[in-house]
Amino acid sequence: MGRDYDPIPGTTLFDGEEAMKGYALNKMCFSFNEKKNREEFLADEEAYCDKYGLNEQQKAAIKSRQVLDLLEAGGNAYYLAKFAGIFGLNMQDIGAQQRGVSREEFDRILGEYGKD
Repeated sequence: MGRDYDPIPGTTLFDGEEAMKGYALNKMCFSFNEKKNREEFLADEEAYCDKYGLNEQQKAAIKSRQVLDLLEAGGNAYYLAKFAGIFGLNMQDIGAQQRGVSREEFDRILGEYGKD
């Protein structure tokens, strides 16, 4: 399956190919909607990743806690937010991580939009 568009440097576009690549990872992250699943994951992350059939790249991305690694492994930002929530992070924290800045710097950048 080939992509019929030019890549955007530094960006992983979530298309059908990425959806297939990240299916197991996103399915696992979706499971975190239930408290018992979050608790099971925290009790034994490796076993929980195996339960959902994550590949080595996805397991490494989970261990890294880095959103760019997770996106590269096929993660979808909406499902990854459920994973981040386990650790008390929200979409602003994820955005800061994607930009490579602190949360405070990210909030400052967001605050500058719309001041024109």
